[in-house]
Amino acid sequence: MSDRRRRKSLSILRPPLAPLTSIDDEAQPTTPGILKKRRPTSLAHDQSGSSSPNGQSDIERANSKNSLDRLRGKKRPHSLRKSGRPSSLFGSLRSHDEDEELTRATSSPSSILSVTPTIPDVAAGMVIQHGPLPEVGPMFRKRCPYLVLTDSHLIRFKNQERASDMFPNILASPTQARMRHSRLSSGSSLHEMQSASDNPHSIPLLHIVAVYKLDDGEPYFSIEIAHFEPNTQHAATMTIQIHDPRDSDTWLTAIRSTASKARMVNAIPFSQPLIEYTARALEQERDYDPHHFHMFTVVQRANKSGKRSSSDDLTKLTSKICILAIGAYKVHLVPLPKTTKVPSSTSLSDTGGELYGVVTLVSVNIQNHDDSFQLWFRPPFQPAIALHLAALCVDEVAMWLRQTAEYLRPEWTEIPFTWDVPLTLNDQLLPVPAEEEEHRAFDRTLTAYCAGYGADTSNIVYTVDTTCEDAPAFLLVEPGKVDRPKYSSLELLAIFRALRYNETFKTISFAGISLDNLQGLCDYHGWEHAPFTTRSGTPVDIECLHQAPVLIQEIRALALKSRRIRRMDFSSCLTRKPSGADSPDSGCGICEALFPLCIKQLTNVDWVVLNGIALSDEDIDYLYSAAIEKSCHFRAIEVGSCCLADRSVQVILQCLTEQSATLEAINLSGNYARLEPLALKQYLHDFPYIKDLDLSYIYRTSGREPLLELDTLLGWRLFKLNLSRASLNPETIAALGAYLKDPRSSTLRHLRLDQCGLTGGVVAGLLEAMTLSTPRALHLYISENYLEKDHERLCKAISESRTPMSITVTMLVYEEERNFRLFVQAWTNNKSTSYLNISKVSLPTEAGADTVSAMRRMFAENQTLEYLDITGEESHLEVSHFGPGLNKALMGLKHNKKLTLLCVENQKLGMPGANTLASILEENSTLRELHCSGNGFSLQAFTVIVCSLFHNKTLLHLPTMDEDRVKAMKKMNRAIDSTRETGIRSLTKPTKAMVRRSVGLVPSPLSFYNRVDGEIVTPKREYSEADRNTMMTSVMDNWDQQISTMQGYLQRNWNLAQGVPPEGTAVSENDRPGTSNSAITVKEWGSFDATPVAEGNGQVGKGKGKATGDDYAEMRGFDGSDGEMEGALMLGERLKLEE
Repeated sequence: MSDRRRRKSLSILRPPLAPLTSIDDEAQPTTPGILKKRRPTSLAHDQSGSSSPNGQSDIERANSKNSLDRLRGKKRPHSLRKSGRPSSLFGSLRSHDEDEELTRATSSPSSILSVTPTIPDVAAGMVIQHGPLPEVGPMFRKRCPYLVLTDSHLIRFKNQERASDMFPNILASPTQARMRHSRLSSGSSLHEMQSASDNPHSIPLLHIVAVYKLDDGEPYFSIEIAHFEPNTQHAATMTIQIHDPRDSDTWLTAIRSTASKARMVNAIPFSQPLIEYTARALEQERDYDPHHFHMFTVVQRANKSGKRSSSDDLTKLTSKICILAIGAYKVHLVPLPKTTKVPSSTSLSDTGGELYGVVTLVSVNIQNHDDSFQLWFRPPFQPAIALHLAALCVDEVAMWLRQTAEYLRPEWTEIPFTWDVPLTLNDQLLPVPAEEEEHRAFDRTLTAYCAGYGADTSNIVYTVDTTCEDAPAFLLVEPGKVDRPKYSSLELLAIFRALRYNETFKTISFAGISLDNLQGLCDYHGWEHAPFTTRSGTPVDIECLHQAPVLIQEIRALALKSRRIRRMDFSSCLTRKPSGADSPDSGCGICEALFPLCIKQLTNVDWVVLNGIALSDEDIDYLYSAAIEKSCHFRAIEVGSCCLADRSVQVILQCLTEQSATLEAINLSGNYARLEPLALKQYLHDFPYIKDLDLSYIYRTSGREPLLELDTLLGWRLFKLNLSRASLNPETIAALGAYLKDPRSSTLRHLRLDQCGLTGGVVAGLLEAMTLSTPRALHLYISENYLEKDHERLCKAISESRTPMSITVTMLVYEEERNFRLFVQAWTNNKSTSYLNISKVSLPTEAGADTVSAMRRMFAENQTLEYLDITGEESHLEVSHFGPGLNKALMGLKHNKKLTLLCVENQKLGMPGANTLASILEENSTLRELHCSGNGFSLQAFTVIVCSLFHNKTLLHLPTMDEDRVKAMKKMNRAIDSTRETGIRSLTKPTKAMVRRSVGLVPSPLSFYNRVDGEIVTPKREYSEADRNTMMTSVMDNWDQQISTMQGYLQRNWNLAQGVPPEGTAVSENDRPGTSNSAITVKEWGSFDATPVAEGNGQVGKGKGKATGDDYAEMRGFDGSDGEMEGALMLGERLKLEE
């Protein structure tokens, strides 16, 4: 039977009428669903349209008197029974105007066929419209179907006579009146009459999904009706062919309006299993949110070419009914579930649905004459994808789709897609719910674009600076994934478009972030995101705007669509190189994007940072054309390290004179140009409001003229002055000293003089010039200078507290340790500086006893320093650290009552340094931050420092020592590899505890004590990869455990600092670890639980296999050099022997 039925569906010739859809009125009511959705009460949701608000079946409404859902199923239609008359070739095939199955409902053939409803219930409806259909069938078996529309059903009869039998008010045709009269007079019942003929095909109006026209051309004007039975989940379509287009429009309008009224009166909600099935499909794509979930039954129509075709081609134009679900960020087309006889949930792996990002929507087109509509989606750099759909609830689909798009982009004042809908629908649009989110829902919009573009949200990292000038500032930082040093083009597009229209940020910074993936990249498939207007709707009159590369379009959109953005920083975001003179260079694109908008006064951006980007002549032309317009009101155009020659710098300075009334910053650093002091004076003298001047890394012509004259400096109210690595002759130094002595220099906050060839005497003269009655609020940078020359004068100025409040003097190189000791002693007596950075100091040898004593005294007696950085350096080219004596010097911090931040990185402190820092933390109550990574700390050392936090209630920051962890793991790997070639030897003289532990660990002749050489010798032992992995995993797990404990202590301290009473301590008093002063520091606290052999029986770290950190900590006298690695190997040997 099933094979014959499939064969019938392929024919266009005359078939018997399709059977009716079976309806079961004994379906049990479903339980209330857990997947609830918020819906306005003004909208009706039924099974042919959208989901119900509560997701629960309404049994009372389904059992109404005139509904076909109450009808009992009858015997199978007579036309499908086996007959003695041989079947005709024509009669055995089905016509295209009969039902076409769209989805397999069950494995039972009888469930697919329709069951004839009782005639009294069907006939009880009120006839809305009726009429004949064109003749169908072969020449000798012509028949004229008759269509009747009631207020509850759409019925198709074999002929008008059968329609008049059911509805007496429909008169039979004159040629059939006598036949009807003779049959009625024979006394046959209505039931017998129906059984003796083909059954009428009836569709409940509540089951209709969509009514739409078919573009099949002449000679018919076809209407397709898609319907879906919710109980059996059987979907089908019925095609009606009409000769007259006016009759076709009349039937289309009547069926649509009657079906819509039926839905409004007696809507059938979605069943709970179907709701759960759809929700699971969305959850599989990580797009399900019960508060943002809407589902509708729609018809996915076949894509037709628009060319007229004959009726033979209709079988190729197939459509299917599916579920259109709108999730949190995507639109899903979910196929109907495939059910079986055995009740079970449908596998989502067989769904094969489609999904599209809401933010990729480019067009919504709704037809006025029928239920069809089109949705167009276009991901970046791809052609648009069209969805040809149809649904009675098309208005609801469009409204929820529009609302979701606006909810994901709440700051957008105009929609970025075509909205071609009837005018009446615009009046029904729902308001977007207002939700309070940080930065005006920037994260929501960014997540939506990442979901629509397939970008990874976890890879995008940004910060917001609320303390800088022009705050708040959006700062994009390096990607979150280490293996991806650059953002992809789709990730950058998501960031740019999420920032568009956002009125939160005044500064947008891409400094140090590569935008190379967008440079020169064009999207030729559409320009719906091209900014043709400003935020207020003013047209942007720029030629070929839509043909510009994507980077130019996005930068323009940021500047045009946000009124609050004042500053844009693109420092070092492009790694381009300028082309030669023979080849054309179109430039970086940033100047082309911004400066034409500034000329037309279409943006409020007035501070542009282009540092580190090679600018071409075309870029300079764009800059010049904007800078000569006084209406641009530029505050700054920074062009440092832009590969500018003499002519380019002169052109920029010349045009910037037109902005003298508003210009606040000039940056010409790092260019090839050689500046002439007299010409520079002529240009700079015209800028009375300069606050930030950067002339670092520049070249000047020879001569005795100062680079900056005194009258020029006094004419400004400078905030920052950077002359690092500039050639400063004595005249320039004298002018600078005189400027610092003048009260008009009190606005200066940052003075950078790094690598200027200054001696200690010159720096001392500058310090004496800036001396005031109170410490000056100035940060002085004097790194990499020759301060050892005239060093005594410098130390005297420091000792007399002539220094400003902040000093950075890094990478000092001392040829004599005595001079550094004098330098330290001077800071002991200093009472004016609170910030001191003396990192990367290089001494001829490790610090001696006198120097260590001087450093310890400085740490203990200086009562003004709040920030101290004594970081060392460890690189391939240079290594600088103070040596092991630093541990003794740091002990002076126990008595310090002022220092709040200490940075002591890359000083090779090792295990002794960990003990020192732990003892300091146990007694010091003023430190808030301790930066001590890169000191070769092992797991034991890290555990010691973490243990000390039990007593410390003030520390708020401690690093997780990730760098030290990586080095420790590499060292352990090398130690394991070395055991494959030679035995492990410990040349340290064993203590009694070590001998006792060695006997306890190895109760066999495998390991022995050599009394002659005083060595513990372990013979060669091969370790498998499983042993290696187990030991490495154990160390990693213990390190993570210590990090978790540390974070608990720091959170406790943070709560105390904020006045929040602590809920409890990280560990109880009974479980408190030992102090750092004990020889066995990490016993029972840094346990090494995981072992190779314990992995076999699943009892890792239990029973005899358990060992503590001190089992291997004392292998090298607790010096932290090799104890952890060799201890881990010894531990593995012990457990293997115990096995």
